[in-house]
Amino acid sequence: MWLGWSVLRRPGTPGAAAQDGPATAEGGSRARVFLRGATISGLNPKGLLLYLSVLPQFLVTRGAHLPVPVQTVVLGLLHMACCAAVYLTVGVAARAVLGARPAAARAVTRTSGAAMLGIGAFLLVQRLALS
Repeated sequence: MWLGWSVLRRPGTPGAAAQDGPATAEGGSRARVFLRGATISGLNPKGLLLYLSVLPQFLVTRGAHLPVPVQTVVLGLLHMACCAAVYLTVGVAARAVLGARPAAARAVTRTSGAAMLGIGAFLLVQRLALS
């Protein structure tokens, strides 16, 4: 709920990073921001848990197929490549669309903040109901 309220109170300004040139609004280089995002994403346990819960059904343990560790590496690399393609496409498209339309960017930000606030309120009510 705090994140949702913070986003609604002080929404980001579209194009603020673009005005600063190659450096970002936080003052770091693009490579540094990329590495920070990749590190945060890599340390997120939800991705690993999803991967480990979905992966086993695609491994072949009997027959003349590749060994399980090799299958795991191949499927992991394929998963990472697919995720990278999707995230890159969404990021480039969002930057192009929202950068050209500040009103749309504000609407997306407000909708995201309201969604976070709503989900937080729902979880709070659910938690209180179970207590």
